[in-house]
Amino acid sequence: MQKICVIGGNRYFGTLLVQRLQAAGHHVTVINRGSAAPPAGVEHLVADRDDETALTAALASRTFDVVVDQVCYTPVQAAIAARAFRGRTRRYVMTSTIEVYDPATGARHAVPPGTPVPEEAVDAAAWPVDEGLPWHDDSYRDAHYAEGKRQAEAVLTRHGDFAFAAVRSAHVLGGGAQEFTGRLAHYADRIGRGEPVAVHPAVLPTVFVHWEELAAVLLWAATGTDFTGGVNACSDGLLDVRDLGAVVAAGTGREPAYRVVAAGEEASPFSVDRHYAMSNARAKRLGFVFSRTADWLPGAVAETLVASAH
Repeated sequence: MQKICVIGGNRYFGTLLVQRLQAAGHHVTVINRGSAAPPAGVEHLVADRDDETALTAALASRTFDVVVDQVCYTPVQAAIAARAFRGRTRRYVMTSTIEVYDPATGARHAVPPGTPVPEEAVDAAAWPVDEGLPWHDDSYRDAHYAEGKRQAEAVLTRHGDFAFAAVRSAHVLGGGAQEFTGRLAHYADRIGRGEPVAVHPAVLPTVFVHWEELAAVLLWAATGTDFTGGVNACSDGLLDVRDLGAVVAAGTGREPAYRVVAAGEEASPFSVDRHYAMSNARAKRLGFVFSRTADWLPGAVAETLVASAH
């Protein structure tokens, strides 16, 4: 049994991670602002992670084998965590994102189009950090989501006194109640009603991960391996927006229609016109076995269609 602290963990794959950690026999502590209680038997600390004094007070004299940070979005939050957990844990796992590789939001090592992007394309150890930017402004943080994640990784890589790992998640999909972003429902609704899906003139493939598989990757990163640095988490198989539309169309029984957007116009989610589809080769070398997107996506679509009908 290990002592595991989860920061966040009160929705979506975070809730499932907490349940799986508990089922595996670990002592689990959840820290959040109190918006939702964890499952019975899980220790619950109520604190705002942005308030360093309150977070440190809530932790009191507790120590952990591993911390899993589900809600670190900025270098300021990362710096607070690095100080608050100094001397309290041997390992720190942060949930990061595929968006760190988006060439539209930050320069990175060039990867030829069509080549899955490896972790070294974004080197957190060398990434510049500026905690003086308005990270406390929600609108600024949302508009600079990818950069916030890159800088958060950089801070925890360089300033934590623990072994640090960043799980860079692909686009997360689920079905029904687990489709919390509404993005898959967007396709189900539009194709089901015969309305066109807005796409870029030239779409590129991207990668996805099922919400349950992401919880499994995080469980593995926390308790089943000792790697450090970034690791990409995505199911096998590249899909572009028209591939996704075809799977949804098969579930609705209607042919998908597409509308090509003009320059500067917003397209539908997952219509990607930049190359940053990730490689999961490192995670495989380390021992994680991924599913195939083509195997689970039809089921997620079917669940979404049932939920949309109610």
